[in-house]
Amino acid sequence: MTKQIIFTVALLITLGIFAFTIRRIYGFFSLTKPFSISNWGRRVSLMMKVAIGQTKILRFPVIGLVHALVFWGFMVITLGSIEMVIDGLSSKERSMAFTGWFYDVVMASGDIMAYVIMLSMLIFLGRRLFLSVRRFSGIEMQKKSKLDALAALGIIFMLMVSLAGINLTYVQMHPGGYEGVYPLSAALSPALFGEGRDLFVLHEVSWWLHILLIFAFANILPYSKHFHVFTSVPNVLLSRLEPLGQLPNMESVTNEVRMMMNPETAFAPAPEGQAAPARFGVKDVEDVTWKNYLDSLACTECGRCTSVCPANITGKKLSPRKIFVDLRARMKEKGPGLLKDLSFDDGKSLVRDFISAEELWACTTCNACAQECPININHPTLIVDMRRYLVMEEATMPPSIASMLQNIQNNGAPWQYPAEDRMKWAEGL
Repeated sequence: MTKQIIFTVALLITLGIFAFTIRRIYGFFSLTKPFSISNWGRRVSLMMKVAIGQTKILRFPVIGLVHALVFWGFMVITLGSIEMVIDGLSSKERSMAFTGWFYDVVMASGDIMAYVIMLSMLIFLGRRLFLSVRRFSGIEMQKKSKLDALAALGIIFMLMVSLAGINLTYVQMHPGGYEGVYPLSAALSPALFGEGRDLFVLHEVSWWLHILLIFAFANILPYSKHFHVFTSVPNVLLSRLEPLGQLPNMESVTNEVRMMMNPETAFAPAPEGQAAPARFGVKDVEDVTWKNYLDSLACTECGRCTSVCPANITGKKLSPRKIFVDLRARMKEKGPGLLKDLSFDDGKSLVRDFISAEELWACTTCNACAQECPININHPTLIVDMRRYLVMEEATMPPSIASMLQNIQNNGAPWQYPAEDRMKWAEGL
């Protein structure tokens, strides 16, 4: 009974803290702009392929497979964690055993994956501590980010150690038979503990360590880059379905152009309920869509986007990863003030104070970053929206672009030649 009470109190505290955090994040979402969602059948298919199937990450044969195994392992182990919660609330043991062969499959898979993930964490930790992987560095990758990654890997490692401890002691404590199948633990337990030892204390320590680490990790995740454990799958489900090279038009500008092309409506009053846009493009966090903000929360900071960016490779300041790291940091900074007062202004903005114009204009919109991202973040759409702000609100742009736009206005083409001279290059051919 005492165990049940302690577990219930710990669970309620965990859920309370988690609910407070999610409520805070939901408030930040309420500050953003709409983003339309449709075609759910195609979305589910994409989610199963990219998120569940890990197809993008599996393009990297070795480390991709290791990451995929960790992801699939967590999916299986989560089922076992649900059983532990039920056991803790009911003071029972192996309460889901009644599911029969399904339970055997889940327990066997979870037992094997515990050791696979344990080994994988050692590989990941070794890479970060002893290997110089370029994509793990960058101006946006501060010391806090590196410590965050190491802490998460360490917690996951201990989670697997405690799970293995539960299984090892459980099979040893039930020589006459037990619920479920534990192929690796059943093989290792006699060699580790011998015969006839009382392992009750070790079993209880492993059980409590595992469940308390789950509770703690669940409330640490929303404050770290590893929040993608919760957000990556939904982010893929809600991906942009348009071709990568297709940039969305601004509805307000499109409507203006349509009116200009139709003399009958050029001077007509605006439709009832249609207000003028408060701002063209994106200047700060209140201008982004909720999908942009979800992208920032889902970003794993893996750096695969930056590693393939031609601008970054050639020494320019642009890092696609930094765009969403900065968005997340800016929302954390300004969001609480906006929730209290929508007119709140701290004298700073996402554009210029966090992301410079030089970074934005370095982007070629080649979409290599979006193609490479394992969770389908689309960087160029946000970058272009910030450039739209610079052009349409501040009238600032590189001289080369200003010259091109002037030529289009004067000559109907980006080149500084009148229309009648465009084909002179072909004379004599």
